[in-house]
Amino acid sequence: MAKAPYFPPPPPIPPKTRMFQRMPPAVFTPIMGAFGLGLAWRRAVDILSAPAGIGELLLGATTLLYLFSIAAYVMKLIQRPGTYVEDLRVLPGRAGLSAMVLSGYLLSVTILNYSIVLAGAVLLLFLALHLFLAGRVIHLLITGPAEGRIVTPVWHLLFAGFVLVPLAAVPLGLTGLATVTFWVGCLAAAVIWGASIAQVLRQSVPAPLRPLLAIHLAPASVLGTSAYLLGNTQLALMFSVAAIAILTLLVVRARWLLSAGFSPLWGALTFPIAAFSTLMQMAAVITGNGVLGTVAGLSLVAATLIVLPIVYKVIQMWTRGVLATKTNAATA
Repeated sequence: MAKAPYFPPPPPIPPKTRMFQRMPPAVFTPIMGAFGLGLAWRRAVDILSAPAGIGELLLGATTLLYLFSIAAYVMKLIQRPGTYVEDLRVLPGRAGLSAMVLSGYLLSVTILNYSIVLAGAVLLLFLALHLFLAGRVIHLLITGPAEGRIVTPVWHLLFAGFVLVPLAAVPLGLTGLATVTFWVGCLAAAVIWGASIAQVLRQSVPAPLRPLLAIHLAPASVLGTSAYLLGNTQLALMFSVAAIAILTLLVVRARWLLSAGFSPLWGALTFPIAAFSTLMQMAAVITGNGVLGTVAGLSLVAATLIVLPIVYKVIQMWTRGVLATKTNAATA
């Protein structure tokens, strides 16, 4: 009697995954850079005679991407609200959630030209979210392990990120709020800069984390722009000098900074260079110096060539499902 042919059992059906179950917050870091780039191009219309459509096109596309990404993260939180705490415990997640909130300030600046009421509402909403997030991280630092309290450049986003508030608050006439948040962010940035310098002198930075060092440029650049908006041109020029010094050091050490190759942490390169371009435009206006105008133009071109490819690659990693794994995003 012939033996019946052997048919192996069918492979097990993979478990179904819910939509946006592991949405990676790291996607917000380059989105913040895209907002900064769009605002730099918008300002360049008046200062550098740039075409008006470029900035608005970038800001419109970034706004849609940002709102979609927020909706995706909210869907993740609806499935399991505690995932944001788990995301805050890892460096890419903490940077991403901080960038998500800070991008709200840039969204407020973006829509100022279209609706003052909506811009004000967005500003206050994300200020409340920023305060909540900073408080939650402080609680995690106090109650968590000691090694989690090591100062990193990401602290700038959480604690010095309030310096972005004047960008929207001053045009809205909220000068008191702008002044308070400016000095709070300035003090936080100074403390973080000091602690970071002391830390770098004691120990070397691992290659994969070195791109985060570019974040040190962001507070100096935004503080200079905010000081200009608040009418303190001398302080704006001081921060301009500091920003130029920081950027020069980053450029000189670029090979060392990027030696680990591309990773989602390259998103940290985007918003500092965009903020620097805006500051150089402000410095050119204050001084009337043609050299600074040239620096502003060159930095805007450089920012465009840096920001857009990084945004594209990080979004590509997200759509392929790789970003969540590489950044250890929490699962709902």
